[in-house]
Amino acid sequence: MQVTSEAVSGVARRLNVSVPTSRINEQFEARLKRTAKTVKINGFRQGKVPVNVVRREYGAGIYQEVVNDIIRDTVFEAIQQEKINAVGMPNIEKTEMKDDALVFEATVEVYPEVEAKFEGLEVERKSTEVTDKDVDQMIENLQKQRASWAETKGMAKKDMQVTFDFEGSIDGEKFEGGAAQDFKLVLGSNRMIPGFEDGIIGMKKGEEKVIDVTFPEDYQAENLAGKTAQFKINVKLVEKQKLPEIDAEFLKIFGLTEEEGVEKLKADVRKNMEREVKNGLRNQVKGATFDALVAANEVEIPASMLAQEIDRQRQQMIQQFTQQFGAQGAKAFDSSMLPDDLFKEQAEKAVKLGVLVSKVLADAKIEVDAARVDAYIEEMASSYEDPTEVIAYFNNDKQQRAQIEGVVLEDQVVDFILNSAKVTEKTVSYEDLLKEQQARQQG
Repeated sequence: MQVTSEAVSGVARRLNVSVPTSRINEQFEARLKRTAKTVKINGFRQGKVPVNVVRREYGAGIYQEVVNDIIRDTVFEAIQQEKINAVGMPNIEKTEMKDDALVFEATVEVYPEVEAKFEGLEVERKSTEVTDKDVDQMIENLQKQRASWAETKGMAKKDMQVTFDFEGSIDGEKFEGGAAQDFKLVLGSNRMIPGFEDGIIGMKKGEEKVIDVTFPEDYQAENLAGKTAQFKINVKLVEKQKLPEIDAEFLKIFGLTEEEGVEKLKADVRKNMEREVKNGLRNQVKGATFDALVAANEVEIPASMLAQEIDRQRQQMIQQFTQQFGAQGAKAFDSSMLPDDLFKEQAEKAVKLGVLVSKVLADAKIEVDAARVDAYIEEMASSYEDPTEVIAYFNNDKQQRAQIEGVVLEDQVVDFILNSAKVTEKTVSYEDLLKEQQARQQG
């Protein structure tokens, strides 16, 4: 077999392969003999059909099968022979049968070759600390999660719950989904379109009024997008939030006794918040470093790698949808509702990052630090009631430990890049750090 190859792009190679006809004929004759032992032809006993009869009856089809199989086999032999780091399946483009050889062309995508440049990258590394005020706010949030509601005769204000009827219309015409009865809404929750909640603030029980609200230009219902609607509001009940006392019953929810008291609750809450901050800061600097790495390096992406990543992200979203709405809800879900364009930008970034991180790992010969993996697992386990059980789980399950090793290896890459980067430090509040993390997860 003779092979030549040439680059047709940064991520594709064209192979020219020539296979001697003697190889084809040899396999053809062998397959004719095997077929003669199993084929059924009228006038002959099974297993006793002459090869020449099989050649006459089935020769053309068998010969084509042999040619197809040889093309399939030799294209991969050619890839190995040329030491091509292929991704995806090769595409056979031209096939020609000559007197002495079968000649064909194939194009195969290859793993991108890059130089990961990170000297002089600018990365912002944030820091924060949990203050007493942050702890008090978190405890208040815990109280709000278990709050009750008490009727008030006063005006509706932010953080109050209002029960009301509403009926919407546009130019005097009602529209689908524009009405509800006994609708409950906590003002300030931003559940409704902009301006709707503002129109209710200041109303009292028994009061009615009409408010004008304009639907956003990108509203999901195209027939309503950008249009101004009139909503008739009838307030039936205004309730003020009543927070539970931090008493023995409240402390019991968090596994604390009355003797341990609120100070122990604050200490536990602070510990959890500081663990959350540590993870948040780790993710922040990792995200900032990887964003800078991708922005500073040109990476040509093979179409097959992009397609695989798009499909992975699509399947991940379908899985999340199934977990959220259950199997019954998932039945009504059609993957065609998730076109490639929905994932393309994030998929391109993910593929580029994967290529660049792999290059950094290879060039710097970075191997996973087992001690850091153990420390990561111990830190994660410390938030559980029985840390030793969690540690044993990750150490005994190779797949679970491998996932942690992947996270730690990324952290090691980040540390390596930051040694050559221009790092600026910025102090942020606990609240701002959480907001940034939420925005990154949603993005």
